[in-house]
Amino acid sequence: MNERLRVLISEEQIRDRVQELGAALRADFGDEPITVIAVLKGSFLFLADLVRAIPGEVRVEFLGVASYHGGTSSTGVVQITQDLRGNVEGQNCVLVEDIVDTGLTIDYLVRMLQVRGPKALKVATLLNKPDNREVEVQVDYVGFTIPDEFVVGYGLDLGELYRNLPHVAVYQP
Repeated sequence: MNERLRVLISEEQIRDRVQELGAALRADFGDEPITVIAVLKGSFLFLADLVRAIPGEVRVEFLGVASYHGGTSSTGVVQITQDLRGNVEGQNCVLVEDIVDTGLTIDYLVRMLQVRGPKALKVATLLNKPDNREVEVQVDYVGFTIPDEFVVGYGLDLGELYRNLPHVAVYQP
C-alpha cells in the first residue's frame, strides 16, 4: 500500500456498518418506498452497497455536486453539476453523502431539496466529521464519526485518485 495512506476504517467494518444502516432505514420507513439520492461522485460506492442492504422498494436518483474542486478542503462554494432527473415530491427521500465535513454542502442540498416537496427528507453519510463544522446540520444516519483528517477510499478521492480502495484511509502528504 502507498506509504502516504493509513487505513482508518477496514473493508469489513464498512460492510458491517452499511448492513446496519440499511436495516435502520427500512425499520424507520416501514414498508414504504424509499428514494435514495446519491451525491456524486464520492457516494457512489456507499450508495451501491447501501441500496442492496435496504429490503423492499428503493428508487435511486443522482445529484452531481462539486465543492472540493480537486483540493483537500471544501471551498464552501457548492456547484450543481447534475440535477435530479425525477420528481421527488411526496416521496420518502434519503440524501446519501460520502462525508459530511463543514456542513455547507449538505445544508445547501437539504434546503434545495425541501422546496421540491418530499414527504420526508433524511441525510445518510458514510463519514461524519463534526469537529470541522461551519454550519450545524442534522445527519440522521451516520456510518462512522472520524477525526478532522483528510480521507480517501471507498469512493472518496484526491484529484480523482484512490476512489477504488475498498477501505477508508487517511491521506498523509
